[in-house]
Amino acid sequence: MSVAGTGEKVVIADYDYGDVDIERAIIEGAGLELIAAQCKTEQEVIEVAHDAVAVVAQYATISARVIEELRDCRVIARYGTGVDIVDVDAATHHNILVTNVPNEWCENEVADHAMALLLAVARKINVYDRATRAGTWQWQSGAPIHRLRGSVLGLLSFGAIARAIAARAAGFGMRITAHDPFLPALEIAAAGAEAVSFDELLTGSDCLVIQAPLTPQTHHLFDETQLRRMKRSAILINTARGPIVEDRALHRALSEGWIAGAGIDDIEEEPSKLADWRPENPLFGLDNVVITPHAAYYSEEAMRTVREFPAEEVVRVLRGQPPRSPVNAGELVEARWSRSGSSRST
Repeated sequence: MSVAGTGEKVVIADYDYGDVDIERAIIEGAGLELIAAQCKTEQEVIEVAHDAVAVVAQYATISARVIEELRDCRVIARYGTGVDIVDVDAATHHNILVTNVPNEWCENEVADHAMALLLAVARKINVYDRATRAGTWQWQSGAPIHRLRGSVLGLLSFGAIARAIAARAAGFGMRITAHDPFLPALEIAAAGAEAVSFDELLTGSDCLVIQAPLTPQTHHLFDETQLRRMKRSAILINTARGPIVEDRALHRALSEGWIAGAGIDDIEEEPSKLADWRPENPLFGLDNVVITPHAAYYSEEAMRTVREFPAEEVVRVLRGQPPRSPVNAGELVEARWSRSGSSRST
C-alpha cells in the first residue's frame, strides 16, 4: 500500500539533533507531511499532534491523556529503545502501534561508555585532572585506588548491552556476576557470568553496573536502603535510566562514604524533558561522581541509525507493512498495519 501524495501528517514531538533533515527525507519522500515540534508538556503534544497519523518522540511524554486526543494516530515511534515515555497500555487500548529502535543501534557505544565511566571513577581520572590543573602534581591526590583485576563486576540485567559490558570487563580481568530475574542461571553462565540474587549483587559487587529498563519495579530501586548494603569501596555505574537511582540517596551515599564513587549517564530529573532546567542537582558538587548528559548512546554512526529507524517504521506501518521493531504488536487487532485496522476503540 502506498502513502504517496496523501498529505497525512506525521509529528515529531521533540528532538535534540539540531535538525530533522534525515527524518524529513524519509517521511516527506513517502508523500507524508512532517511537522517538527519541541514539546515539553502533554498539552503541547496534544495541540500539535491531535490530527496526526503518526507521532515520533524522543523525550516528550506520550501519556494516556495525550493518546486519548490522538484520534487519527496509528503509530507512535520512539527514538531509542526504552518506551517509558509512552503509555503503551493506553496506546494498545486505542489500537495504536508502538515501535522502538532495537538496542543494537547503540550496543557498542553504551558498553564503551559504561567502561569509560568505570575506569574514570576507579582510576580517579577527574580527581587527578582537577588537582593537576590546580598545580598539585602528586599521585597521592587520587588515593586510594584499588586494582580492577580480580574484582567483581556485577550487572543488573544481562541483555545484549550488559553482555557487551561483561566482555569488556573480562578483558580487564574482572570476575563477572549478573542478576536478571528473566533469564535462567544456565543462560547467564553460558555467556560467561555467574548468576546471583539481587542481594548478592548488592553486597558482593566491587563495581555494580545498572543496565536495566526503567519500569515501576525498577524506579528508585537504588534508594538509601539498598545503597547502604553495598560495599564501602564499591563503585556504582548507571548507564540505564536516571530514575532507577534516587539522586538524594546517592548524594548521601557518596557524601557519607556508604560507597566510594559513582558514574552516571542520566540524573533523575532528565534535564532534556524540562523546559527550565538549571544545574542545581547536589550531585554536581561532589568529586567522587562522574556525570555525563545521557550521552552513552552517542556516536555519529549510532545517531544516524536512531533517526532513520523510527522514520522508516512510520512509513512502513502507514504503507500497511509490518514494523521491524514493534512493542505491542501481539496485543493489537489482526489488521494492525493497514488503514482498515486503524479504527479507534473508545
